[in-house]
Amino acid sequence: MRISRTLIFGAFAWLVCVLSAAADARLAQLARQQIGVTVEYDPTYVVLPYPGGDVAPERGVCTDVIIRAFRGIGLDLQKAVHEDMKKAFAAYPRIWGLKRPDKNIDHRRVPNLRTYFKRRGWEVPLTHNAADYRPGDLVTCIVGGHLPHIMIVSDRCTQNGTPLIIHNIGAGTEEEDALFLYPLTGHYRPK
Repeated sequence: MRISRTLIFGAFAWLVCVLSAAADARLAQLARQQIGVTVEYDPTYVVLPYPGGDVAPERGVCTDVIIRAFRGIGLDLQKAVHEDMKKAFAAYPRIWGLKRPDKNIDHRRVPNLRTYFKRRGWEVPLTHNAADYRPGDLVTCIVGGHLPHIMIVSDRCTQNGTPLIIHNIGAGTEEEDALFLYPLTGHYRPK
């Protein structure tokens, strides 16, 4: 019986994905818990309690998936980003014309999260090799030609070994095969 190289490679890639999933899947599992709960994409500015503030659980944006997953492991990105921005405001993007940090929205903006992750030393090389992406990794990209977006790498894979991602791109939190669907801008691995 002759087995094709494609079949062997696909089986190997899937096995690598399954084995790496066992390493650190907690963030991915916490993000997955939002599927069916966060059912709307809503970028509305909201005044939030601080620390620990959140928009209503049935709504949010891509960053809210990440924020809620991190809260499940004890890291409040609202507080962490706000405190870091108070210390190093000049290190953060000036896209919104702010003169000081805003604890209600700063952690909900992808460019700010990218800066925070880099400052924490979480940045890892950006590649187009599926094996380089582990469960719980954070990946940023551009959607619609200009909108920054963030996704979390799942602990589940396609048959060919490409990790699925969990994100809210417009219809609530979803898990899908979209890792390389958009132009990638960043790859981060929480430590």
